Amino acid sequence: MPGFQGLLGAGGLIGLLSGLVGAGGGFISVPFMAWCNVAIHNAVATSAALGFPIALANVAGYIVSGQNVQNLPDYSFGYLWLPALVVIAVCSVLMAPVGASTAHKLPVKQLKRVFASVLYLLAAYMLYKGLAA
Repeated sequence: MPGFQGLLGAGGLIGLLSGLVGAGGGFISVPFMAWCNVAIHNAVATSAALGFPIALANVAGYIVSGQNVQNLPDYSFGYLWLPALVVIAVCSVLMAPVGASTAHKLPVKQLKRVFASVLYLLAAYMLYKGLAA
């Protein structure tokens, strides 16, 4: 792993990109850690732990940036819509143990392929949405 300054830079970039695309930091932090020779199972677990502070920082940004926006749905705080927050939080808490268990059962090579496939699907979706806009 790089030193403190390298990690600070990588963390800042991962957080920035996560906020821009509205995704968790795992889509960047796992490949970054794998590139730094961190075992894939450890990278996935660390990424899951990193997702919470990244999400908190981005949520704060969405709340602040949407404070003066009119005609948002009921139960909104800035761009944060509470019903979606509740559903996503509940599903995340319920499914996190399933994901962790599955990740530890898969061989390293297969886990890397699954993760790469998810990244390709995310990239294809983002390209589609970008071209359709």
